[in-house]
Amino acid sequence: MELKQELIQLNASFTSKEEAIRAAGALLVQAGAVDADYVLSMLERESIVSTYMGNFVAIPHGTDGSKAHVKQTAISYVQVPQGVDFSDDESEEKLATAIFGIAGVGDDHLDLLSKIAIFCSDVSNVVRLTDAKSEAEIIEMLKEVEA
Repeated sequence: MELKQELIQLNASFTSKEEAIRAAGALLVQAGAVDADYVLSMLERESIVSTYMGNFVAIPHGTDGSKAHVKQTAISYVQVPQGVDFSDDESEEKLATAIFGIAGVGDDHLDLLSKIAIFCSDVSNVVRLTDAKSEAEIIEMLKEVEA
């Protein structure tokens, strides 16, 4: 799972999960991994089922029908130290401080989802990601996933 420096945004702040999803998607668009319609598909996916995974992690990605918008497999990471609520229900809070945008050619997204989920199942790893001070620090952490 290779994360490139230009696909990382540090110290972001959002007022809604939609803003956060758009930011993760914009990084994928700027890197040439997806076209702009993929970001709309990410928002559509979120309206169908939450991409909040627990442990302060959200993994927005497109719908099954968005494959045509994916040019290459890629992952983006947005660090949100203060968190953004991914809940649709005001009585509960699903605070995400680590947001991974993913796009996969074929079934590559399943591999990415699995690797992120395993790494982030240990909440101390999520804390490390959220506390990281540089893109290089985050890249080094995520290399552990391949080890």
